This record gives sequence, C-alpha cells and structure tokens, in this order.
Amino acid sequence: MGSVDLPKSPNVFHPEKPSAVGSRNSLAQEYRDQQIEVNQLLEEETNKVIHHLTAKLPKDVLERLDVMGGLKEKLYNYFNQNYQNMFNRYMVTTEDEMVKKVRNYIDKEETKVLARYTPKEIADLLDAVGGADKFNTGEIEKSMVNMYGHLQGHIQRGVNELETHTNSILRQKTDTGAFVRGENAYSIVKCAFKDNLIKPKTVSDVKLSVNILDSELISPIFHYQVTVEYLIKDLVSKHIIDSIDKEIERIKDQRIDQGLEEFSDSEVIFSKINRVENYTDDNAEEAKSKRYSYIAKALMERIADLRAEIDPEAFDALNVRENIKKIVDIENIRNRGFNTAINSITSILDTSKMGYQFIENLKNCREVIIREYEDTDVANLPDERYQIKLRYFDNAQLIEDRKAYDVQIKSFETEIQHLWDLLEVIYQDSKSSFKISDFDDLAKKNKNRIKKLIKDKTGDPLYEDIAKVWDEISFVPSAETEVEKANRTYYYEKDRIRTRIILMRERMKQMYDYLYPIERRVMESRLSGLETEYFRFDYMINPYHLQPGLLLDVDITSIKRKKVTLDSMANVLNEFLHGVSKGFQDAAFASFSRRRSTVREDITQSFGSVEDTRPSVSGLDAPPTVVADAPKAIAAPKRGRRTAGVVDAKPKRRRRSNREEGLTEL
Repeated sequence: MGSVDLPKSPNVFHPEKPSAVGSRNSLAQEYRDQQIEVNQLLEEETNKVIHHLTAKLPKDVLERLDVMGGLKEKLYNYFNQNYQNMFNRYMVTTEDEMVKKVRNYIDKEETKVLARYTPKEIADLLDAVGGADKFNTGEIEKSMVNMYGHLQGHIQRGVNELETHTNSILRQKTDTGAFVRGENAYSIVKCAFKDNLIKPKTVSDVKLSVNILDSELISPIFHYQVTVEYLIKDLVSKHIIDSIDKEIERIKDQRIDQGLEEFSDSEVIFSKINRVENYTDDNAEEAKSKRYSYIAKALMERIADLRAEIDPEAFDALNVRENIKKIVDIENIRNRGFNTAINSITSILDTSKMGYQFIENLKNCREVIIREYEDTDVANLPDERYQIKLRYFDNAQLIEDRKAYDVQIKSFETEIQHLWDLLEVIYQDSKSSFKISDFDDLAKKNKNRIKKLIKDKTGDPLYEDIAKVWDEISFVPSAETEVEKANRTYYYEKDRIRTRIILMRERMKQMYDYLYPIERRVMESRLSGLETEYFRFDYMINPYHLQPGLLLDVDITSIKRKKVTLDSMANVLNEFLHGVSKGFQDAAFASFSRRRSTVREDITQSFGSVEDTRPSVSGLDAPPTVVADAPKAIAAPKRGRRTAGVVDAKPKRRRRSNREEGLTEL
C-alpha cells in the first residue's frame, strides 16, 4: 500500500485516507471509485425512464416534454437526491445504532466473570440448564431486531416515496390507485375526486374512506362503555376458539402421520363446530355447567353491569368486583386497541413530515379528529391541506346512524318537492290562457279531436285516462328485496333529487329569461342552498355500506399540478393499514400454506430400498405432494412402464417388495 497506509494511531482524521475517521473511502472498497459507480447507477436509471417515456408517449407530447433536455436533467437530479437521502439515512442509522449496541454489549460481557474464566463448553451447558430466562442473549437479539427494524422502516419509506413519485410521473394523472395499493384496495369504502368549489381549475378535493373490520384488526378495539363482563366473556371465547384450533391442528398432524387424506376446508369447519360443546354450553343458570369452567358463576354475577367507572360512593377496594375490575384494567384490554391505532397514525404522520396543528382525541367516544391547520374557514386555508377522522363503530352505532341517514334523505326529498310544487304553481299562473306555452297546453287543446278521430275508432282509452307510472324524472324503480331493505343504497332517491335540481334551474331560466323579479331571486337562493347542502350530504359515507370496525375518513385538498399532500398521504395510508390491519385472508388460498405434505414419510427420498409401512386408505390416494418436493422424491414407476427421465412422486397404495422399490432405469 506504500504511502497511503494508515498510521498506527487510532485517532487519524482525514477525508480521503481509507478507513480514517471522517473519510469517505474504506479499505474494504479496495480503492474502487465510488463517484463513478454512483454516476453510472443514476445514469442507467435515468436512461431507463427516458427510454420508457419515449416508447410510450406520442411524438407531440414528447416535443412538449423536452425529453432530451430539461426532463432528463430533472430525473437525474431527482434520482440523485433520493439516493443520497436514503444512503445518508442508512449510514447515520447504522453507525449510531451499531456503536451504541456494540458498546453496551462489550460492557455487559466485561462484567461477566463467568464468561471470562469459564470454558466455552461449561458456558453452553449452563445456558442449556438455565432456561430461556438465564444465560441467554435475548435482550441483545431484541435490540438488534429493533435496530434493523428502524433501519428497514427508513429505507421502506424512501422506497415508497420514490415509487409514488415515479408512478405519478408515468401516469401524468391522479386516481384512486395512487392511494391504496392492491393488497389493501378491498378496504376502500368510498373514494371521490372533485374540483374545489372556490378554485375548480387548479385545486381538487379528495374524499377517501377506509373501513377496517373487527376481524381484521391486529389489536381488537372495545368501546369505553363496554362492561367488564363482556370483556371477560370475550377473553374466554377467544381461549375456547384457540383451544379448538390447537385440537384440530393436532388431529390434522395425526392424520398426516398416519398417511390418511387431509381434511378439506368444509371438514375443518364442521370439526370445529362439533367440538364447541366440549368447552361450553348454553346453560347459564347452572353453576357447574361447562361455560363456568374458566370463571365461576358467582364471580360473573358480581361483575354484572360493571362498566369502566364505579360510583365513588359505592367503591370499596376490598370488594370482589373492584379487584376483578382492577385485574382487567391492569391488562388494559379496554383501551389498548384504540390507543395503538392512535399512536400508529400520529407517529406515521410525524415521520412522514405531515405535521398537524389540531388534534382532538375523544377517548370515550373512540373518535380522533386530526387537521393540518386549526382554522376551519376554507377562505383562510392554503390549497394544500388534509383532515383525518378516525372512528370506531359497533353494530349499535351503525343502526342509529342508518336511522338518521334515512331521516335526512327523506328531509331532502320533502324540501325539494316543496320547492318543486312552488315553482310549478308559479309557472302555471304565469301561463297565458290564450296561447300555447308547452306540450301540456297543446295536448289539452287537441284532447277532444284525438278522442273523436282516433280513440273512438280504435276503442283505446285516452292518454289522460291511463294511469301514469313514469314521472319523466327518473325510471321506474324495481321492487326491493329483503337484502336491499337491509342495505339501502338510495341511488334512486339521490338521482331524483339531483335531476329535479337541474330541471328547476332550467325551468326558472325559461320562465324569467333575463328578468330577475323577487320571486326568482328567492327561489334561486333557496335552490342554491339546498343544492350545496345536498352535495355535502352526498359526499358523506352511506352508513349502510359500513360494517362494524374502524373507519378512517380522510379529506384532502391539493393543487392539481403539485399533488404534494396526495402523494404524502398515500404513503401514510399504506403504512397505517399495514400496522393495524391483518388484511383480507382467503381461506381457499391459505389452505395451501397449511399443507404439511413436505414432511410425510411415505415419499421415497433416497436411492435405497425403503419399505412402505403406511396403512391403506380404503382405495383412496392420499393428496399429491407439492411441486417443490418433486426433485426430492424419486419413487419407482408403475409396473410395466419404463419411461426414461420420468419421476413418479405419487405415494404408493400397497406394499411392494424390495425388488420393486429399488432404483429403476432413469
């Protein structure tokens, strides 16, 4: 190495000498030129995007984009900035965390006299004897996991931002797919893009609602008012389900070990249902019934109707119910699910540089409101802003919200109908009796002639005598079924209201033209007010479309050409859903991962002769092995067939001789 060798002093500081303090070069690099490598990487990524754009976009669009000029420079700088940010985060996190963990680890090891003077074999023996809580490195392993977890979080967030910006560059538009990616798309209840009322050309408003069901929550959420009895029963129920699952898994393992056919999905469900009575029953009056095998009937009666708070006058710290409540409260079963969701959303907003000036945590109502700015007047707010409403619903709340929604839609119909009738009366009064103003006047004038010349000859009834079932505003709706009554969409009613608003505005223009009497001004003011409130109501979520669980309601206002808040909120939503939701699981797909065919002993996995000791299964073949096991399994082909290069991986159904089980011609 010559003159570039490091001096022996450990405190050498130099920006260029390899492995010196503060140096950008390392001896492990073997004098590779980092700058050339980085430039090559960035140049390749930039050229890939430019090549993709030139291949996909029309020629006129390419000329406007100036692909070979400014766009390439912007892409190069964009990739360079993101690469440097991610690399700097990685280096800073690794250096800080590694130095801290290694220093603490060395300090602990130096204080252990046993590890200093005891041979390694004796230390391993004591480790095995001491158990999991003694002589182990669990805390160090947890620290390392946390360190790499934080590092992975920084890298993943940078990758998500890079992916979002790249997609927006290629799309040149924003839609629902820019928010929630494929694995969480099912959770979207409503996503609507519309132009801002104040600045429709430059600013857009976005409404996004995500519903996370109770069964999908990683940490279950309970209302603050739920009783202690309900919490305990829920714990017992989960314990029963877990016990049944363990029993079914044990039976499935036994069947596989015996070479029997695996349970189908329906058989697993039936087996679980049939075992419920082994753990509980419906006899709530008998103290010795199975349902009270986990907690006694007398204790359940003591905590009946006991909620989150006890009247101070009736509180006695030595009572049984107070102590049971204290045990449940120490575990924090009541609050931990909702608190976890709040901590998740607030920490993600902080780390994603999405600050907020207003937060209101309604703990007893299980509702959180977060706004980027405290002011609610849109005239004083910037064009880039957001508001998040996180709320937990149970079935009782949804029932009441649906009742209120029914009343509100009926109220809009009543008010619109009243204005419609008022406008119709004024229109009829404004018509002259001496001239024809519309189709109704023409039909009324020629009614007798139609009857005399046409209807009397054909015998058909007059138009006025036929029941009118179509009001010419909306099509005739079909009859509701029980399913539609329980899950009302109100599409028909909303369409009627929207159509009547349009027709009334056109009618007023036809009636008054360029005149603005007091009647027109009053009706237009009333119509504008109803229209604004109706569209605000239509923008809300229909509670008939929700299910019990967590509702994340996001309102975003963003500039169309910048979309800063839209891109940042997309990363926040995906990270939040990943943190609080287990996601949708299809049992049909999950059943493949539960198969244990790879560990069956009836598959020949060697070139020697092995006896088949598996019992027969009444003429039925066991399920075939997965494809991944095919290279391991080399079984004898069927009698009378010698096919070169073919491996038969099917399990054998009958006992074969050693001669037949030997390796045949391949």
